[in-house]
Amino acid sequence: MPIYEYTCKDCETQFEKFVRSMTATVEVRCPHCGSAHAKKGWSTFGTGSSGSSLGSLAAASSSCSPGGT
Repeated sequence: MPIYEYTCKDCETQFEKFVRSMTATVEVRCPHCGSAHAKKGWSTFGTGSSGSSLGSLAAASSSCSPGGT
């Protein structure tokens, strides 16, 4: 169940929309002005950033003790 990012073509408001399935047809309206002229943008979910790495995440998780104690 993806969350898509949109930008309103009329007022330039950026907003997100939860969609129940990737194939669902959804009417997207701007929450600010109510316009139906929205452009789907690129989501940054799942992309890496220059400030973190998988190695540092693995090191942090290895310090946790098993069993939650």
